[in-house]
Amino acid sequence: MIRVVLTCVLFFVALPLRAEVDIKEVTSPGGIKAWLVEEPSIPFVALELRFKGGASLDAPGKRGATNLMMGLLEEGAGELDARGFARAAESLAASFSYTAGDDAVSVSARFLTENRDKAVDLLRLSLVDPTFPEQAVERVRGQVLSGLRSDMKDPNAIAGRAFKAMAFGDHPYGTPYEGSLESVSALTRDDLVAAHKAVLARDRLYVSAVGDITAEDLGVLLDTLLGDLPETGAPMPGPAELRLEGGVEVVEFDTPQSVAHFGQKGLERDDEDFFAAYVMNVILGGGGFESRLMTEVREKRGLTYGVYSYLVPKDHAALYLGSVASANDRIAEAISVIRAEWERLVEDGVTQDELDKAKALLTGAYPLRFDGNGAIARIMVGMQLDDLPIDYIKTRNDKVNAVTREDVNRVARELLDPEGLQFVVAGKPEGL
Repeated sequence: MIRVVLTCVLFFVALPLRAEVDIKEVTSPGGIKAWLVEEPSIPFVALELRFKGGASLDAPGKRGATNLMMGLLEEGAGELDARGFARAAESLAASFSYTAGDDAVSVSARFLTENRDKAVDLLRLSLVDPTFPEQAVERVRGQVLSGLRSDMKDPNAIAGRAFKAMAFGDHPYGTPYEGSLESVSALTRDDLVAAHKAVLARDRLYVSAVGDITAEDLGVLLDTLLGDLPETGAPMPGPAELRLEGGVEVVEFDTPQSVAHFGQKGLERDDEDFFAAYVMNVILGGGGFESRLMTEVREKRGLTYGVYSYLVPKDHAALYLGSVASANDRIAEAISVIRAEWERLVEDGVTQDELDKAKALLTGAYPLRFDGNGAIARIMVGMQLDDLPIDYIKTRNDKVNAVTREDVNRVARELLDPEGLQFVVAGKPEGL
């Protein structure tokens, strides 16, 4: 019966909740802050936790510890082993997920109102009292190592790793957060315990909740769930010095199709020109089949199935990145066209028609993101991580519409650096 109820709930929460999202700021009796959207019409709650710092807090020589630790939180907690934890979650029709990234670790929870207290108790066990049993450590370590071995045969992963190493050197961003075969193989249980204390702390915690819960009940839930975590975690790493100088670097790999990652310095999320750059990117490479890169590289010349660009404002460095894949004998031409489009946008700017279409795409697509409790909770916690105001959802499209053609063209001249655009190609490219 519980499974039937959960299926029905998941169906309804997949529908748009409302045009307006009314966010309240909640502070628990213990001082934990969260953002809440009350939606009592469906007996279901989506809870999102983020701990800033993420895998960039890996201790020296312990790369991959945070990622492995997060993969083990539901593999044994309190008196429950992995199977017992899974059975308990299933009996409550609750779902939990734990993931790591460069700048944050994420914990997502979904549970029915009637099982809220028991689901929170179970989630608390995984966060506060993980046991990291040896058998589970070896099993999950094997899964991570399998993924790393697979990446060694993937030209996209090879190009991405080489680009990171070139861009960031010894900074944590310079290596994959999953670690390497050597570093992951060497991790001990003590390393995982240390990573847990370093990362899951209240001084870098962000919380959002959407669903059938009041502000008062959420405050009690937060203290129950998170009150026993350490007050402070490991210090954050310093800024990452971007070391891209432009040009093309080739990583030899035997494959019929080369993959290129490219990029240059980007803009911080709080930069006053970020929205102008965001609109500019839609025109250049972020607007799907309507973008200039897709038109010139794919539609006109048939050099690729897809080419994309995107702004990446990380916590400790801001980049403007892109990727393209093409046959070995055509990747050189694809790179030439991309660089030419970078130059053309600097020299000629965008047209009013391009600007209008980009703004219509961005503003029209934005409401579609709010397609259920879970999606809204993820958006809200992301807003907090980016230090955006609580009314951002209401004002975001106004900020997009306020961008002028002059804004975009000025930002293009100031931001885009055709000569400094760095390409890293994995494959056997001809003519590079």
